[in-house]
Amino acid sequence: MQASSITTASVIGLGYIGLPTAAMFASRKIKVIGVDVNQHAVDTINQGKIHIVEPELDMIVHAAVTQGYLRATTKPEPADVFLIAVPTPFMGDHSPDLTYVKAAVESIAPVLKKGDIVILESTSPVGTTEKMLAWLTIARPDLRLPVDNAVDVDINIAYCPERVLPGHVVRELVENDRIIGGLSAACSQKAADVYRIFVKGKLLISNARTAEMCKLTENAFRDVNIAFANELSLICDKLDINPWELIKLANHHPRVNVLQPGCGVGGHCIAVDPWFIVDKTPDEARIIRTAREVNDHKPTWVLNKIHTAVAALTTTGIEESTIKVAILGLAFKPNIDDLRESPALHIAKQFAETTQVQLLLVEPNIKILPDVLADHKLVLLSDAIAQADVVVFLVNHREFSGIKTLLNPHVHLVDAIGIDFI
Repeated sequence: MQASSITTASVIGLGYIGLPTAAMFASRKIKVIGVDVNQHAVDTINQGKIHIVEPELDMIVHAAVTQGYLRATTKPEPADVFLIAVPTPFMGDHSPDLTYVKAAVESIAPVLKKGDIVILESTSPVGTTEKMLAWLTIARPDLRLPVDNAVDVDINIAYCPERVLPGHVVRELVENDRIIGGLSAACSQKAADVYRIFVKGKLLISNARTAEMCKLTENAFRDVNIAFANELSLICDKLDINPWELIKLANHHPRVNVLQPGCGVGGHCIAVDPWFIVDKTPDEARIIRTAREVNDHKPTWVLNKIHTAVAALTTTGIEESTIKVAILGLAFKPNIDDLRESPALHIAKQFAETTQVQLLLVEPNIKILPDVLADHKLVLLSDAIAQADVVVFLVNHREFSGIKTLLNPHVHLVDAIGIDFI
């Protein structure tokens, strides 16, 4: 099937990756059926609106729905290509949870027909695309599938991970290079034809296992480098050195580029994907495991800093219940609304459960607090800094720039991000 013969695409999972991907196809006049189990998301999209925060996406979705190229539903329907973009979390022991991927595969199985293409985009452990093949083999024994690189097949299957930056998804979906790994060379080419509909970047052909590992490698690389910066911040704290000044100076070396420390690592990629490598190769992935442990420990370190600041006030005779602590930022990174695996959210939750202080929570990118903080309220930034005895910077949102100069000089400051320094 050539790209020109693809008239209908179905995107399973309409979240931070699925919805922008659906919108990109729709913007190229491809009929798109978006599928999600979240009825609120489906209803919102069908109104021409979006349920997430992503620059430019609202306009594209509104135009696509208005022009009849995009609609959402809760059940899969026939299409020419199916793109699966569902969550792939890990379980308590850090082993991958492929429940959503399997459910997505089994949901589209009944509507598959000869000539269709199935592409997995969810970040996944090595071997997941092959598991998709096994699940489809059970669900649809009547179809010829790409077993053992078979060419004469009814369904082509491939893996193509996203590699976009939240806040820049619309542009990067189009401009970034994509890695395409099929279960056969023919599968790879069929999938490449699909992405060429809107991707201007290079389409790099490989096999499914290599493509799966490439995505994990990219995020593990980032995680290891962030862990170095976070570990360095702990060392600097013990040695009474400003880590942001140190890093700025060190980065003047022509071959040094130390990243910026923070309150931890969040999101559904960097905070999760390295564990998929560790799970598959626990004896070999020693640096990757250690980096994860360093980054997972950083929120605890920051939490201890907040408790120390509160304790310093109580030693002066102030009742803990009268102390006001402003926590600035809950998202996992600056200028987005995404709370998935957010270390800032984890810190706020843990602090709320272990203190009697009055919490002033500030997150300019959301309107409602998640359930884990349902007993508290969002407050305006101006109110928080006017009232707070302790101010905690966890996320470097643009709204927080210059705020440090407005703080009461007697306020206790816990700065995990080097606000206004970097």
